[in-house]
Amino acid sequence: MAMAASAFSNSLLSSPSPPPHRPTFAWSPSRSQVNLRSTAFRSYPTLFTTRSSLDAANDTKQDTPIELRYAAFPTVMDINQIREILPHRFPFLLVDRVIEHNPGVSAVAIKNVTINDNFFPGHFPERPIMPGVLMVEAMAQVGGLVMLQPEVGGSRENFFFAGIDKVRFRKPVVAGDTLVMRMTLIKLQKRFGIAKMEGKAYVGGEVVCEGEFLMATGSE
Repeated sequence: MAMAASAFSNSLLSSPSPPPHRPTFAWSPSRSQVNLRSTAFRSYPTLFTTRSSLDAANDTKQDTPIELRYAAFPTVMDINQIREILPHRFPFLLVDRVIEHNPGVSAVAIKNVTINDNFFPGHFPERPIMPGVLMVEAMAQVGGLVMLQPEVGGSRENFFFAGIDKVRFRKPVVAGDTLVMRMTLIKLQKRFGIAKMEGKAYVGGEVVCEGEFLMATGSE
């Protein structure tokens, strides 16, 4: 009996046997997963830098006084050069400056609309709006700057506004606006002395008037 108890106690005091061996599995990412993670990680600094640059540019623009933010229109022809080409004079010369000129092809010019223009007292006294017919006339004068060139052979004495078609007025032009007009030659029939042009006028980048123009050209 004593021997059995001693054997039982010795079995309790002895260290337990190790558990049976079980296989272990280690996960390793595939090459595509590693590349995807690396690409995603590299993209974050680039995105952060881009946003920071935009914020800095906006801050710089806001710090610049408004009178220094916008450049003036370039001058390709001033008013004296315009007067040498066009026969119009006050109060009917409606082009102040040419900012782009391709003789016989196209021209872009501006008309500074001011409250001192002689048509505003009657159109209208309480709401100064530039008459649509004068916008068309101003655009036709820009067309004259395109056509009255030696390259085209137009004559100042025999150049007339012959007709208009598809004219639309999109927005009113008021005192204080700068009317930017582009006239482009579409078709020239030298045999009949007829030039067809396309015209568009803008204020602040928005179209305010557009149409097609016919010009009668002559020779010296």
